[in-house]
Amino acid sequence: MYKDVMVGFGGKQAWLAVAAGVPGAVIAALGLRDLGEVPWRDGIDLAHLTDDRVAVTPPLPGARDTQWVLATGRRLLTPGIDVIGLSATLGTEVQFFATHRVTELHRWQRAVSGELVRTFGYVGQTGEVTSWHGEPDPAEREAGLPGTFDEETTVLVGEKDVLSVAAAWSIDPTTLTGRPAPGPLRIGAAD
Repeated sequence: MYKDVMVGFGGKQAWLAVAAGVPGAVIAALGLRDLGEVPWRDGIDLAHLTDDRVAVTPPLPGARDTQWVLATGRRLLTPGIDVIGLSATLGTEVQFFATHRVTELHRWQRAVSGELVRTFGYVGQTGEVTSWHGEPDPAEREAGLPGTFDEETTVLVGEKDVLSVAAAWSIDPTTLTGRPAPGPLRIGAAD
């Protein structure tokens, strides 16, 4: 029996949520080398403290009675995460979330079967909305987003809002801490 406990993440981090995902397939789709299994604390620390490692969870129960595989790491904060391409490759829903308190960077994206459904990006330091595609759903409206956006629209979003959208769409990863782990994390590394 596996006796590790989960370690949450989310603040000053980026992560993916993959519906009905398989950890090895997520690592491969990200173009990473699979370094194998690690305990949760070690894996989350590696993902948070290095630029080339990504920690990938086993399937976890989440929103809409769906199992979600989460992938997290500073590597995902870099531009170029192709949520649409990952969704097409994996043939499922893929979500991206990022939040960073220092710059007040807050982003989320959602693609289903290779089609972009929604994207939102915001930089609080400048008050600039950096991306907006699709209509906000009820979770986003609850987080304070308006129904439509133009250059006159004022938006104010924080880390708590990113986590509440993540909870509604898939999983709020900050809630994992201390819960029994269904298995170890896998670590992927960039070449």
